[in-house]
Amino acid sequence: MSETVRDAGSLLRGDRQADRVVPPSGPAARLTSFTAGAMAFLAVFALALSLASGRLADRWAGALARTATIRISAPTDQLAAQTQIVLDILAQTPGVAAARALTDEEQKALLEPWFGPDLPVDALPLPRLIELTEGDPGYDGEGLRLRLSAEAPGAILDDHTRWRRPMAEAASRLRLLGVLSIALIGAALAAMVTLAATAALAANAQVIRVLRLVGARDSYIARAFVRRFTLRALGGAAVGTAAAMIGVAFLPAVDEAGGFLTGLGFQGWAWAIPLALPPLAGLVAFVATRTAALRKLRELT
Repeated sequence: MSETVRDAGSLLRGDRQADRVVPPSGPAARLTSFTAGAMAFLAVFALALSLASGRLADRWAGALARTATIRISAPTDQLAAQTQIVLDILAQTPGVAAARALTDEEQKALLEPWFGPDLPVDALPLPRLIELTEGDPGYDGEGLRLRLSAEAPGAILDDHTRWRRPMAEAASRLRLLGVLSIALIGAALAAMVTLAATAALAANAQVIRVLRLVGARDSYIARAFVRRFTLRALGGAAVGTAAAMIGVAFLPAVDEAGGFLTGLGFQGWAWAIPLALPPLAGLVAFVATRTAALRKLRELT
């Protein structure tokens, strides 16, 4: 624990003499910076997709939560009477703020995306749809179903529960997928930094042996590698995060995207979330490099 604290302190203070142990450039340096930047870039978009999918499901669920539909299936000569009975029942039901029967034109508009604009509504035995808006507090759904079955047997209440439940499940799964994606990105970053640090240590094996001959301890050498690779990962992740946030900021807005994407990106305080990625990338690189350095130094005996 004390070694880790000293490593973290040296990371902040810096040591020019120790920094000379690690070459300032080379394949390992470029690999570390590029990997950290690419992983941070992907992590920002994973966060944006996760948050946007959650907003989309919440918006759809919210739109359906306060509305319900009653479908009336009856012979043509009884349809108007059944519709009026249902409207009278809804007018007397506590918790129903408003109710109205959809017109033929509105029902035709609902069916047009599936059957085209030339659907002969008048020639088809379509059920009549009644749209109701829930008040505050809401209505008793089970009691309303029982009354409808008794007074209007052809009326069926659809409170959109079957639509809301799948969306809520999809939102939770998409959020979980986003978290798993970020975890995998962090694991990939740790693996690549470990490989880069190990390669750098192996390439500097002769320098490490000379440092040992003049009295340098393994902890001193390891801190030099930890500092250099941690700062490379931190810098690369900062560049990748900034580039991704700029890209997200230029994505289409809600109205331009047709409302489906609900503004793919961050809103309000959520813009601060990606700012945590560079420090996290630095922490991952710190732990991975320190572990790899101590293990490799034990091998270089």
